[in-house]
This record gives sequence, C-alpha cells and structure tokens, in this order.
Amino acid sequence: MFYAILAYHEEEIVESWSKEEDASLMAELLEIGDRLVKEKSLGPAARLGPTRRAITLRGKGAGIVTDGPFAETKEQLLGFYVVECPAIEGAIAIARDLRRANPTAVYEVRPVLLYQSGATLSDRD
Repeated sequence: MFYAILAYHEEEIVESWSKEEDASLMAELLEIGDRLVKEKSLGPAARLGPTRRAITLRGKGAGIVTDGPFAETKEQLLGFYVVECPAIEGAIAIARDLRRANPTAVYEVRPVLLYQSGATLSDRD
C-alpha cells in the first residue's frame, strides 16, 4: 500500500533558519530518503516552495485563479513523501524518522487511493 506523508511547518520559522541550518536539516532528511530508496520504500518526494508563491484554482468552468493557498492553519504544507509499506505502521515509523530529523515539523500520514508515477521530471530550481 502507498502512503503519503505530508510535512507541515510554520514557514516563518523555516525561513528564519540560516543557510547552514537549512542545509544540515536537508542533509539529514536526504540521508533518510537514501535509506528508504535502498529499502525500496520511497516514491516521489518534494520540498515545496513558499505559500506566497502559490496559487489556488477553484470554481466552475475554467475556474478562477487566486493568489495563495489560503490555508486556515498555523502550519503550511511544505513537502511530501510517498512511501510504500505493507501497513500504516510502517509509514508511521518513517514519519517518526523524519520527525527525529525535524522535530518541530508536523507529519500527516494518509493512504494513497490512486498512485500514478507519471514521467520523470528533470532537476530544476
């Protein structure tokens, strides 16, 4: 079964980290990712850009594009992982590993009901 692990954090806190602090945290998270790849448990994972650069599309027809995600929560969705585990307990264990690396983040684990791998995307900033 596939599970999505959604990583939430307060953007103001994340953006306050120095480049060194951010790089150190990312190195720890990438180390966990490398281990999960070797275990054949990790699917796509992404670090998302700031919510101030997000847009929302909603409404009928072609829809209306508005600025921002308009989240009603203190934390914002900053990234996600797709993992493959036989049961949710495995996904929870992975989320705990991620939280050990980033203890101030919040991780939500959800079953994935439809998974399409799509095309491989090139590395870009």
